[in-house]
Amino acid sequence: MSRPLVAIVGRPNVGKSMLFNRLVGQRLSIVEDIPGVTRDRLYAPCEWAGRTFDMVDTGGIEPSTDSEILLFMREQAQIAIDTATVIILVTDIRTGVTAADKDVANMLKRSHKPVVLAVNKADSTGAEDPALYEFYELGLGDPIAVSAVHGHGTGDLLDACLQHFPEAEENEAEDDFIKVAVIGKPNVGKSSLINHILGEKRLIVSDMAGTTRDAVDTLFENDKGRYMFIDTAGIRRKSKVEERVEKFSVMRAQLAIERADVCLILIDARDGVTDQDTKIAGLAHEAGKASIVIVNKWDLVEKETGTLEKMRKDIMRDLSFMSYAPVLFISALTGQRTDRIFELINFVNDQTNMRISTGMLNNVLADAQARVQPPTDKGRRLKIYYMTQTGIKPPCFVIFCNSRELFHFSYQRYLENQIRAVFGLEGTPIRIVIRQKGDKE
Repeated sequence: MSRPLVAIVGRPNVGKSMLFNRLVGQRLSIVEDIPGVTRDRLYAPCEWAGRTFDMVDTGGIEPSTDSEILLFMREQAQIAIDTATVIILVTDIRTGVTAADKDVANMLKRSHKPVVLAVNKADSTGAEDPALYEFYELGLGDPIAVSAVHGHGTGDLLDACLQHFPEAEENEAEDDFIKVAVIGKPNVGKSSLINHILGEKRLIVSDMAGTTRDAVDTLFENDKGRYMFIDTAGIRRKSKVEERVEKFSVMRAQLAIERADVCLILIDARDGVTDQDTKIAGLAHEAGKASIVIVNKWDLVEKETGTLEKMRKDIMRDLSFMSYAPVLFISALTGQRTDRIFELINFVNDQTNMRISTGMLNNVLADAQARVQPPTDKGRRLKIYYMTQTGIKPPCFVIFCNSRELFHFSYQRYLENQIRAVFGLEGTPIRIVIRQKGDKE
């Protein structure tokens, strides 16, 4: 079962980002007293009363505006509203109910989603501020006084959100399924691929509760295994502004990637790797997700001798930062090579979950140092003591040495290549952490 999603929305400067940071326990959103401040990270996991869920911070909604930026922020917030399980509407007790608050409240009522009304900046303790009662006129039920600065009322706010969550399913662990995110720019065939997969060799298929037109989780089981496909299709081109469409696709991809075990990065064979493809693939790489590059619409490409290998080399060049990812050429329309997708999903999922013993790692480390001596600088030589694996998904290795400064990036890359040469780890990024003598754990 997919995790519930709580969206924080409201007009500008009511304290949404500060409340978001308070609830997730991290300073992820930039907080400024200026409308329209953009944020690099909008999504974060949150835990309360034994339930784990995702929370999304949005830009301020300005219902009536001609500003291109504010229009984008409104549409960005609409995406969050469409995909949310519960919506928190944040208002400001100092300004009271404004016309913009009423417009946003009406917008939320039309979504037919559960809405919890938070009245922020109620920073004083003691008797309830009479100004709170003014917010009943929004027609969203009991307002909850909160202080994003001090944390007052945030527990009551989260309790109210939990009341609208679906029941947690204990009889079927989510980990039984490999979660697969299908990501890519608009019109590369994401939905077509999923529809093709679900239409053939179907054994068990069920649509998850709480799905929306923008993000659909579908459980699927066949003779290769059990999977949850996260579709990020549904991008409607409301404007000819390419930058806005690109930001929408990247935002949807980011949410799907954070929840996934394996990412299928779809590329249009006719276009090759575009800047937007690179950006979306980079999100999967930075998130440490096992990935497969799927070149779709291969049936529409005019072929000559060596066409496939030439394109494979072009893809590896343009996506050089994830040269570990296997590349598969398919046609979702005709079904060409789509049967290989499940084998690759299982393979890269096994690779990203691989554990290697410390003894085997240090044998590889000793052999690598014998082949290529560690670097020196001004008479000092890098000394590497030992290496151990500390995590999976992706595999993470810690190397202990005498000086982090002497550990040049090129030597790190050399050791990563040696690890891959011996153990494979195909389809997954590798994280290497350098610690020097005297570092605290």
